Amino acid sequence: MSLQLRELAERALFASDLETKLACPDEIIDTRPGEALEAPPEPGRPDGLHFKPTSTQAAFPDTQKLNNDRDRGALLHFFANHELLAVELMALVLLKFPDAPKAFRKGVLRTLKDEQDHVRLYLDRMRECGVEFGELPVSGFFWKSIADMASPMDYVSRLSLTFEQANLDYSRFFAERFTEAGDNHTAAVLDQIYKDEIAHVGYGLKWFRKWKDQDLSDWEAFSKQLHFPLSPSRAKAAPFNAEGRRKAGLKDGFINELFVYSKSKGRTPSVHVFNPFTEIRLGKGKGHKPNKFQRAMARDLAILPAWICSHEDAVLIPERPSTAFLGKMKRLGFEPPDFQEIPKNQINRRHELRNRKLAELRPWAWGPDSLSLLKPLFANLTSHDSPERRWNDGIRELYSKAWDAAFLRDFLNDRTDRDWLCVEDDIGVHACDYETALKAIAQIRDRGHLKVLVKFVHGAAGHGMIRLWEPELSDDQKQWIRSHTSEGRSVLVEPWHERMVDLSVQFEMTDQGLRQLGFTRVFNDLRGQFVASAVCSGIGRLLTPELSRFVHSGGGRKENRLQLLFEDLAAELEPRLDERGFRGPLGIDSYIHRDKDNGLRLKPIVEINPRHTMGRVALELKRHANTGRVSALRLINTSQIRAAGCETFAEFAAKMKEQFPISLTGAPRQRIDEGFVPLNDPESVTAYLPALHVARSVDAIIANPTAD
Repeated sequence: MSLQLRELAERALFASDLETKLACPDEIIDTRPGEALEAPPEPGRPDGLHFKPTSTQAAFPDTQKLNNDRDRGALLHFFANHELLAVELMALVLLKFPDAPKAFRKGVLRTLKDEQDHVRLYLDRMRECGVEFGELPVSGFFWKSIADMASPMDYVSRLSLTFEQANLDYSRFFAERFTEAGDNHTAAVLDQIYKDEIAHVGYGLKWFRKWKDQDLSDWEAFSKQLHFPLSPSRAKAAPFNAEGRRKAGLKDGFINELFVYSKSKGRTPSVHVFNPFTEIRLGKGKGHKPNKFQRAMARDLAILPAWICSHEDAVLIPERPSTAFLGKMKRLGFEPPDFQEIPKNQINRRHELRNRKLAELRPWAWGPDSLSLLKPLFANLTSHDSPERRWNDGIRELYSKAWDAAFLRDFLNDRTDRDWLCVEDDIGVHACDYETALKAIAQIRDRGHLKVLVKFVHGAAGHGMIRLWEPELSDDQKQWIRSHTSEGRSVLVEPWHERMVDLSVQFEMTDQGLRQLGFTRVFNDLRGQFVASAVCSGIGRLLTPELSRFVHSGGGRKENRLQLLFEDLAAELEPRLDERGFRGPLGIDSYIHRDKDNGLRLKPIVEINPRHTMGRVALELKRHANTGRVSALRLINTSQIRAAGCETFAEFAAKMKEQFPISLTGAPRQRIDEGFVPLNDPESVTAYLPALHVARSVDAIIANPTAD
């Protein structure tokens, strides 16, 4: 006797016993589809299989523990619930949209029968493993994500092209894991389900293409159709199975976009942005406009936060990098974050982030510019942070080199017994007017320092300073000093030293205190502008033997006196940061130099940067490098590519790839063993190419002429 499709759907959706939910006669007719049905809060289920709150759901089993029947059964319990949810959701779409095309409804029926078979396969195998369906808590996430569908298009987008597409990854991956564990029976079950899922995704894709806006690509239409909490990130898992997607009929363009796509699946994201002009604008006024080269630099380096944040975070960027480039980075172990474009450097009213909960705002630097940009997002923060907490006059003061010099003077006054530190005369003199600056220059030269540096107190990255090498000041130098000591501006005048090495120490100021993260060695060009920052597991490996002995006390002891010194320094700096309400990243630049007696001394504070620094980026990038290797963040400019005999950044990158080919460590934790990795697309940059260079020693990096 034939059964109406509506009656079958009602049984599958509302029955409270599995036998009825999974029963399906051979002959089904669809002559009385009935009236449209509203989705119930949840489907009918036996005791033990009702949805549990998130806090009581069972943890996902450890995929490395599949040699035990109990662990296998627990994993299959998760899968069985997902397949049962698919049965119930397919029943719901039949009841909710009785007027959908007959061919569509017929296809849903075929898929529903497959899902019923999948549930039975899992149940049988679970029982053999000693696990009964319902003895573990189950999740209703699939139901909550799909049951409110407003159209059959919603259904194929959410179930077929999202959750079933993700199962192309899960089913094949776990079939391989069970095979490795010697459980060929379960592997065969998962292999059959994998083959069925290819057909299910293909079925959904056929109707999706029929109903979508024909002016949009498959990817554009799919991305537009999904709404939070769903996104394309739910349509995949790791390892990513491109082959199965091709078999389902998806095109390479869609597959490549999905491969690199990133958005949080549940974790509240933080928002990052590269804003490099905070210090310049503090010194020159908020009306200061970056020149053409500076704007190009900002565009080229805007991607840097992407490689130091979580892949579930959002990064504001003028233009999203190409899919091809992001695919290359992902295959090297760099997980792209959620790139959010702000082409006009503003977050407009319709911007996606204005409708999402956010964990934290993490600009490169806090200042009036980042406050203005990020102001629309403060209301979305779960931390209840505010602009007033992120910016005040006390934090503004931290950006001044004059404040740095005053703090260094206080710090050295309590450590006069440490003859390996710089002396008070090495500290810069703060000059607020032209005459004071000239007097400071004369006094420094009277002490035997013929070479003098004059720094604008809000200069940055080697900019905003002049070097006085000649005995007499030129007219241009005098004019520079006058202009930087007028209208409330000021300079720092200090002796020039023969630097042996530049160092940077990275910290993070949290509610629990100032935490030291590590040291990097900094390479600057002759103008004092950043070129590279190198990191490895021990600071001594980045130094010459003489400097390494200096760092490690010069004797047989192994203690790193730089480490101990900066622990002391942090203890004194922490309360001063806390009283100003400062939180976030902070870097301290320092250097080792020769004194007049040819001895070595450390100047522990050249600048305190209350923001992200290139050293912080280098330190975070180290996690992509093999342990024991030296890794360096390098910024390649147009002068350097010409010095290397290249005309374009793409040509330079190709040459570096040939000279320093990328090699990777093996699974499961793939890292870069050696090689040169562009951190932005060489085809698109115009001023700077950021890159990660991993080598066996620092010499292999600094020997490259572009690092001079």
